[in-house]
Amino acid sequence: MASTDIRPVVKLRSTAGTGYTYVTRKNRRNDPDRLVLRKYDPVAARHVEFREER
Repeated sequence: MASTDIRPVVKLRSTAGTGYTYVTRKNRRNDPDRLVLRKYDPVAARHVEFREER
């Protein structure tokens, strides 16, 4: 698959500092900036922001 794929795989890292990550895909046309989602962090046992890391 090409590296300029329209839906690349991105890693979302917790902002709580626990080191927990989610792996997801994003659409570059709809979300050209870094993705930020509120998801559950099981290490912190609460919902926190997860930011895209490259």
